[in-house]
Amino acid sequence: MTTEKIDNITVQTQANVYFDGKCISHGITLADGTQKSVGVILPASLTFNTGAAEIMECVGGACEYKLAGSDEWVKSSVGESFSVPGNSKFDIRVEQAYHYICHFA
Repeated sequence: MTTEKIDNITVQTQANVYFDGKCISHGITLADGTQKSVGVILPASLTFNTGAAEIMECVGGACEYKLAGSDEWVKSSVGESFSVPGNSKFDIRVEQAYHYICHFA
């Protein structure tokens, strides 16, 4: 099931802009203090480093990703998600805009 709406949040109005504007996100905080970010990755091939563990939920478009230590590219589409360990990295390829929610673990 795809998350379509998140109620009762605080939004950071200043965008996080990465990779010369190819990835733009906004941090959100839920009423219980849980932190997430919502954003979009425009067509590109990028490498992200993680601090905390993350779950990337696709809410629009699609991507292919490859976790650190793997040679396998895996597709993720609307309604699907993938987990990235903390203190790691992952490669992502996007052909059309990929809309996501990043759930920090």
